[in-house]
Amino acid sequence: MSGRIRIKDIAEKAGVSVGTVDRVLHNRPNVSAKARERVEKALKEQNYKPNVYASALAYNKSYHFSMLLPKHEQVAYWEEIEQGARMSAETRRVFGVSLSILYYDRFDDASFLEQAEICIKEKPDGVVIVPVELDVTRQITEKLHELNIPFILLDSYMPDLKPLSFFGQDSFSSGRFAARMLMLLASQETEVALMKITRNGRVVSKQQSNREVGFRHYMQDHFPAVKIVDLELPFNGTRQQYDDMLEKFFIDHPNIHHCITLGSKAHVMGDYLLRANRRETQIMGYDMVKKNAECMRLGSVSFLIAQHAYQQGYGCIDALFKAIALKAKIQPVNYMPIELLTQENVDFYRRTQL
Repeated sequence: MSGRIRIKDIAEKAGVSVGTVDRVLHNRPNVSAKARERVEKALKEQNYKPNVYASALAYNKSYHFSMLLPKHEQVAYWEEIEQGARMSAETRRVFGVSLSILYYDRFDDASFLEQAEICIKEKPDGVVIVPVELDVTRQITEKLHELNIPFILLDSYMPDLKPLSFFGQDSFSSGRFAARMLMLLASQETEVALMKITRNGRVVSKQQSNREVGFRHYMQDHFPAVKIVDLELPFNGTRQQYDDMLEKFFIDHPNIHHCITLGSKAHVMGDYLLRANRRETQIMGYDMVKKNAECMRLGSVSFLIAQHAYQQGYGCIDALFKAIALKAKIQPVNYMPIELLTQENVDFYRRTQL
């Protein structure tokens, strides 16, 4: 078996010393062309597969990775991504892996560029980026390419930037799936509501914008007669603000009983529906946030779509480590499962499952 072949066996077959085999395996100098040829021939004949993890330990190198994340006070999706990334780095600490995380204001391109420049000055071995607009993100990724620093995109896929890899959902397909699930409940309705949490007219992530494209695409294809009524709520609004706006909305739209949000704030409406005793109305949304799960158990949230945020964060750091330290080939696109949660299975969802 190839796994049992020792360097000593290769040395004996090639007629060289163990040290020579080690130098060939690690592409070190001071090996004659003839000796290198004999060793490489013996390795091929024996189908020798080196233990890449042992090799990484033997090098005794350190690897520093950086991560650019949006500021996320009490936003479960980003918290879980960060937890996954930190755990992935911690499990590889014996290999010299360390991680620093920099936070930017997702509504301020200057904040993103400023934190990205700090990241570049740290001279990391690899970077994970949650991108903003394409042209703004490109200013940073072009510098990373010039410096030969590999980077992974998280949450929003922008293939034009030529990342090492991507982790996240297929947001267009996710939006279509969300529309299909909503209409299982609302197939007889003439109107549905699309709730958005916005700041200065912008939703809080590129992913949500892409999901909305998929959502509207499905609705146009299959339910063109159903009116989609937009409901915008302010980012960082108070409960009273939300209650007042929601109360007015449902007074103005008495025929709406099914709503959707393409982000993690379904509980904003779900909590209102429970307190206002609007039992005939439900909302569906994204992310296994504690408040969302509570509303689902009480009946005001119909469905949730899980994004496996912890797995995304963990996978990004794992991929950087394998590509840089182990020289392994990395899957270029890693789409997360689009998992539907209901009252019946919500308690079986595991955030930290890999």
